[in-house]
Amino acid sequence: MYKPSPLALVLAAFVALFLLLPLFAVVPVSFTPARFLSMPNGNWSLRHYEALLTNPAWLSATLLSIRIAIVSALISTALALAFSLGIWMFKPWFAGILIGFVLMPMVAPPVVSAITLYFFLTSLSKMNDLVGYDTPLGVAIAHSVMIAPFAVVLITVALSQVDRRIDLAARGFGAGIVQRIFKVILPNIRFGVLTAFFLAFVLSWEEIGVTLFITSVNAVTLPRMMWMGLRDNIDPAIAAISVLLIILVIAVILGKTAISSLASTKK
Repeated sequence: MYKPSPLALVLAAFVALFLLLPLFAVVPVSFTPARFLSMPNGNWSLRHYEALLTNPAWLSATLLSIRIAIVSALISTALALAFSLGIWMFKPWFAGILIGFVLMPMVAPPVVSAITLYFFLTSLSKMNDLVGYDTPLGVAIAHSVMIAPFAVVLITVALSQVDRRIDLAARGFGAGIVQRIFKVILPNIRFGVLTAFFLAFVLSWEEIGVTLFITSVNAVTLPRMMWMGLRDNIDPAIAAISVLLIILVIAVILGKTAISSLASTKK
């Protein structure tokens, strides 16, 4: 097994520190007692963290972002799973064309996708009030369109590592498509599906480019709230919520590492 040299580890740590320092620079700013972005200068305050818990606007935006991210992750993961399973099981001759079409949102300029989704949702708004422009479900659908390709990539990679002979054996014993999917294939790619769901959740949670085009005043997500705070009055609460998000990401990474280590230990 290859082990990196001490010099390589030092260089890797230096590069990681260099990349992370700008993120951690926001930590002292979040404790400023001033009403604008500034360093504490000896006086530390939790007023901006308190504002996140007491300001209804921040709480509402956070809860809305969580709901939209969950719905978007469920929709995109379900669609990606159905698409990837169809390609893997039936192997149509035009599979490459289908995959290229599905992955198009990944290569298309975000502005083009945002404008397209804007006209699509405004058209839906003329037919109903539930799904359309500036509605939570409309935002969730738009996010699903943007993040589904990433879920397709992860699930397709997971399926590529599954031995087709187990599916053929199940079919030989008379198992139907539904039985093969839920009892044979899905148990072998469950970690890939969970990873796709988690990535879809994160991408929807942080989406801002498309959200700016398809929302106005009714569906204000947390990234849009932060954008408004930077654009209008430079609210230091943005630094506070940035610190909380950094802590959340670190906790998730450490948790995933711990789970992976436990799984490898059991093996």
